[in-house]
Amino acid sequence: MSADNAPAISILIPIYNEEKILEESVRDLVGGVDRFGIPYELVLCENGSRDRTVEIGERLSRELPPVRLLRCPVPNYGAALAMGIREARGENIVCFEIDFYDVSFVEIAHVLLKKYDAVIGSKRARGARDRRPFIRRFITWGFNLFLRIVFRFTGTDTHGIKAFRAAPVRPLVDACKTDRDVFTTELVIRMERADLRLCEIPLEIEEKRPAPVNILRRVPSTLKNLWRLWKATRGIKRPAHPMQPVSPSQEEGTSLTQSSTGSSEEGFRG
Repeated sequence: MSADNAPAISILIPIYNEEKILEESVRDLVGGVDRFGIPYELVLCENGSRDRTVEIGERLSRELPPVRLLRCPVPNYGAALAMGIREARGENIVCFEIDFYDVSFVEIAHVLLKKYDAVIGSKRARGARDRRPFIRRFITWGFNLFLRIVFRFTGTDTHGIKAFRAAPVRPLVDACKTDRDVFTTELVIRMERADLRLCEIPLEIEEKRPAPVNILRRVPSTLKNLWRLWKATRGIKRPAHPMQPVSPSQEEGTSLTQSSTGSSEEGFRG
């Protein structure tokens, strides 16, 4: 694809054993984003699925022009997302989950990325509405508190949906030392410490299906990755500027609300 034909936005979605909801979610996203008139691609970052996910993804990539399928050979959420960021063709990148996305966020991010380097959707920012069960909200609160104390993180969320300009973020992806569930946390922390211009916008989120992975089973690998994250970032300077909270209505042309079709358990993705 030539530079002249490159999409403005690459939407990345890591997928693993998602045969039950993949087609419905992809067609919903394509139908919604098409209405904005923004040139885009939808990149499915498959990683080690053992059901019909690859078969469905390949068919969708043939039937729907914006859809592209990438394959990572092992079940590794972080590695799949990093692969997608490296292979994305768009000037800007949006990261969704197959069960946690918001079509309106694409248009909002397209506007905000003219001013900021990254837009982080937060479940805990002022104005957010988190309607998930208490235990999942508690995990989010505890994880964020840990990041604020140990890493001096100034935002309120590192997981979930986000958007960023590809050029300044790709080198940070190559510098990341963690993978799996903690990769997105390290990437956001590195964005902040690289003094990129970051903003947060509040999300509305409601659980639409049970957590796709067993939370307790992910604890050992998450703790191991957090230890690797601490060692990898301890020599990097603290951010000079805190993350800026932004309400979509504060920006001209963005008065949309945030919602999701589902949720993925932060810190414990496969």
